[in-house]
Amino acid sequence: MLAKGAYEVGASHYPFMILLHVSFFVSLIVEVIYFTGQLTPHYILLFIFLLLQLLRVWCLASLGPFWNTKIIILPGANVVVKGPYSYIRHPNYLVVCLEIAVIPLMFQAYFTAICFTILNLIILSIRIPLEEKALKEVTDYGSQ
Repeated sequence: MLAKGAYEVGASHYPFMILLHVSFFVSLIVEVIYFTGQLTPHYILLFIFLLLQLLRVWCLASLGPFWNTKIIILPGANVVVKGPYSYIRHPNYLVVCLEIAVIPLMFQAYFTAICFTILNLIILSIRIPLEEKALKEVTDYGSQ
């Protein structure tokens, strides 16, 4: 997309997103091994997690070449409104939010579930407005 004239928005918060996700897994592993000792997942939550993965695949398949972990904006592009994007604006962020709650809860890692759900909501409260503003400025976002 960069070769087609796309550009990145919100690069300054991206390292914090990486730190958040890496720290999430470190916290999860430490809490499960040293505090809960619960290595067997709760099967209903495991099933929910698997359903979330199907939703993620649907999101990524719907976005196709527009999918990226960064906010990459292609001026003049038509915003994807198929698949789960025909129902809600940011279904992949919904998947991430639910995963950050469900994965620790599967193993009774309540500290990780609560702390990282809050931290993720904070980072998304920065990221989503930046993404939407950039999309509105140079694409058909909001006109569909």
